[in-house]
Amino acid sequence: MPLGTLDRTPPPFFRQGLSARSKLVFFAALAVFLMAADSRLALIEPLRTALAVVLLPVQRTLAVPVELLTGGTDYLRGLAAAREAERLASERLAATALRATAAEQLAQENARLRALLDLRPALPVRSLAAEVLYEGADPFSRKVFVDRGSNHGVLAGAPVVNEAGVLGQVTRAFPLSAEVTLLADKDAAIPVLNLRTQQRSAAFGGRDGGMELRFVPADADVQVGDLLQTSGLDGVYPPGLPVGRVERVERRAEAGFARVAVALAAQADGVRHVLLLEPMAAQLPPAVAAAAGATVAPGAGAAGEGGGAAAAPRRAASAP
Repeated sequence: MPLGTLDRTPPPFFRQGLSARSKLVFFAALAVFLMAADSRLALIEPLRTALAVVLLPVQRTLAVPVELLTGGTDYLRGLAAAREAERLASERLAATALRATAAEQLAQENARLRALLDLRPALPVRSLAAEVLYEGADPFSRKVFVDRGSNHGVLAGAPVVNEAGVLGQVTRAFPLSAEVTLLADKDAAIPVLNLRTQQRSAAFGGRDGGMELRFVPADADVQVGDLLQTSGLDGVYPPGLPVGRVERVERRAEAGFARVAVALAAQADGVRHVLLLEPMAAQLPPAVAAAAGATVAPGAGAAGEGGGAAAAPRRAASAP
């Protein structure tokens, strides 16, 4: 093979172009040129815009895991904060409900006490405020117990009233409490006066939570709606206290007396505060009180022995 035909070029491995320093200088100058041209002439702006459009889906795809991690953390934090806020709101709501209930009870109690204070100056007798403790355990009687007794000056036979009218009468006076027999009790009786006709009669308890007028002639002038007040002739109840209203009148030809049902003015259900009045006989002069003792004293003595002070008004009511 002739020597002139041999390829004397070096293999690619041994080929060498520009030096590394030359390349560095070239590309540095090119970068400076491109930056100057971009800032002055905005030559690279279209290319930058095209690259931003092309790379946007890639950026959004790569940002999905980061957004999921951040969103999940925020969701868990927000859920915990919402649960804590709900717990605090429930506690505040419960406290507000308790305060609202207490305020409503205080408002009702204040209204009752104001009504009692308005009633007190109208009574010409000494009175003592008391609070109802509990009802009697006997299901066949209507009695309550109050927190004032003989140590506070309560006498057996003392009338018991509230802002609506007469509630009953003290039948037993203990040192620190007293038993009150309500007008609806079967052993209660009270003399009354019909405001329309000025006719006196006697009302007796034990009729379906109310009272009834007994020994009323069948032709007596009694009408539904007539208001009844205490007559004050028994020496126990002061005159002019509301007792009730005539609810029903039944007249029978074969009977000599009419049946008159009375709805009580003062309902004992829900009563908390009452006034205990001093019996009228206790305020009379000694000579008059001695004469009235035949009517009042036996009833008070019976109360001390468990017979019930309502016996006094029952005897007084039998002869109005």
